Amino acid sequence: MSTIVVTGTDTDIGKTIFAAALAGALGGHYWKPIQAGLEGETDSKRVASLSGLSGDRIHPEAYRLRTPCSPHRAAELDGVTIDPALLVPPRLDPLVIEGAGGVMVPLTRGLLFADLLGQWALPTVLVARTALGTINHSLLSIEALRSRGVPIIGIAFVGDANEDSETTIATLGKVRGLGRLPFLEPLTAKTLARAFTANFNIADFTA
Repeated sequence: MSTIVVTGTDTDIGKTIFAAALAGALGGHYWKPIQAGLEGETDSKRVASLSGLSGDRIHPEAYRLRTPCSPHRAAELDGVTIDPALLVPPRLDPLVIEGAGGVMVPLTRGLLFADLLGQWALPTVLVARTALGTINHSLLSIEALRSRGVPIIGIAFVGDANEDSETTIATLGKVRGLGRLPFLEPLTAKTLARAFTANFNIADFTA
């Protein structure tokens, strides 16, 4: 076991919920390098409430930006310059790192999140929705990761079952389908942990 990056095909697709479930199942640590948007519940706070992890396992962001938009623009609005040298994963085991937005979101005017993932070269899970448009978004994200040499553990889906889309993405993208996290009502640490155990094989993340 070591470090796993959780990235997504887009924003608001359930990436944070999946990251919370994975970090909780591993009994690990969680780190989100960049938080863009501070009103309401941040991703780190949501993971703290949904993962079942103690507070000392949720690690401070390198950058906390006020505006909920692409990190490069949020940083500019805050008068902050994101320094990639500060985006170094802490040495914790196991560690789940959650990215900001989708694979191709810009962190600076010259650096995409996918570029940073290429520099890290850490095992990565791609999270995708199951709704219309997911095949295109998922396959493009897989290409972006693979072209940068990012090792892809597989793809995890969030949403209602769509077996054809899920199978098509895994087959055409030549990636492992890890499972699907359904929408949960209510969404609590207990219901999330139960759903993760029922729909994913933890060995896929620890091999």
